[in-house]
Amino acid sequence: MKKRYFLIFLFNTLFFSAQDGQGFYQPSNSVCISPAQRQKIQQELDANRQLLKSQGKLSENKMLSHPLFIWPVTKNPNTKYNNVWSISNHVDHNLAYPNKVQDWNCGTRTYDTADGYNHQGIDIFTWPFGWYMMDNNQAQAVAAADGIIIGKDNGNFDRNCNFGNGDWNAVYIQHADGSVAWYGHLKNNSLTSKAIGSSVAAGEYLGIVGSSGNSTGPHLHFEVYNSNNQLVDTYTGSCNTWTSSNDSWWANQKPYVDPKINGIFTHSDTAVFDNGCGVQETTNFKDSFNTGEKVMVYMYFADLPVGKNINLKLIRPDNTIAYNNTFSNSAFYYASYWYFTFQSSQFNQYGKWKAMVTVDSQSDTHEFMYGANMGVANIKSSKILSVLNPVKNNQLQIISKNDFANGTTKMEIFSMDGKLILTRQIKIKSGVNIIDVNLQKEQLYIVKISDESISESFKINN
Repeated sequence: MKKRYFLIFLFNTLFFSAQDGQGFYQPSNSVCISPAQRQKIQQELDANRQLLKSQGKLSENKMLSHPLFIWPVTKNPNTKYNNVWSISNHVDHNLAYPNKVQDWNCGTRTYDTADGYNHQGIDIFTWPFGWYMMDNNQAQAVAAADGIIIGKDNGNFDRNCNFGNGDWNAVYIQHADGSVAWYGHLKNNSLTSKAIGSSVAAGEYLGIVGSSGNSTGPHLHFEVYNSNNQLVDTYTGSCNTWTSSNDSWWANQKPYVDPKINGIFTHSDTAVFDNGCGVQETTNFKDSFNTGEKVMVYMYFADLPVGKNINLKLIRPDNTIAYNNTFSNSAFYYASYWYFTFQSSQFNQYGKWKAMVTVDSQSDTHEFMYGANMGVANIKSSKILSVLNPVKNNQLQIISKNDFANGTTKMEIFSMDGKLILTRQIKIKSGVNIIDVNLQKEQLYIVKISDESISESFKINN
């Protein structure tokens, strides 16, 4: 049975292999914008144009060449992702329906619906963890070219997973030649603070990629009209025969299949990609592991061709190779992942480890600590707790200004190289608390005391 991948997007069915292991997303599809919504938007934009022209804030010269776009989705500079997106759909050039589709490259990376909707833009979805990315503002829609804001829609719910959900949040930008780009499905209240009539530069922030309007998961719908208000497919290819766009609108047109490493991360447990509509995924991200803990390494990809070689290395703190494996994928997916579980026996050094994935000339590296990375730099002074030092007669004396007698306080003792020596649940009351410990004499240790309200570390000499 032929599988088809659509966007409006992901709520997806997640498939797992039985091993350590891989999985992929299969996006679902829906109508991005209903005919009534599209007509309403066009009418509002026409009215805004006339008003802005009368105010001297907007002009156009149809003799100018159309703009050359940069990519309209980018990662927040503060995120650790290598890339944050993949494409599920292009513009549909086959106006028959249903299931009679053709994209600019003569492929089927697009969709139509039984009621006659042919997809009219590019769907750029966030991957991996779309809801997590949205909640943490990690995937941004940016202006593909210089222009003037001629419309903004905001205030609409942004965690939709199907059709019939009302209006989207969007920004509409007109360029110097009179062409217009639509940026739809944005996160509520994330839109640029600039008003209609303001100018924006290519690459300028417009909003956070969300799932407002007719959408089944976080993605950007990017739709373009030329100066004659004709729909444009911004890609040039054998099956883009429209007179509205007979050349590429991209400064550097991306290839039809565009392999990417979206990221490599360490996790404490298997990631849960589907917690229900609009519910943030359970990422289980973790970058610091205690001795004895397993480490799960996940690699996230977009557009990997069949048979593409993937190399994973695990690198010790002394830069020697602890694990080196090259494998390949057996099927093509718009979004996929591989994961491997490493048990504690693999980690024979304490300190900063690296997990590195390489595909062709692309590499991405994630650093993580094994052995808790406890050291002098981690020690924080406390106004609530103190520890008498040096320790005498293997009795640790903890002085507290507060009562933590609920028994949920955790005490951990680490060697100076980060190895976990002892862990115990303790009760701490106001005053002096004596805790028996069994430590080697004349050795330095780090004591960490933590519960729901406090996390403090102290250097001790036994």
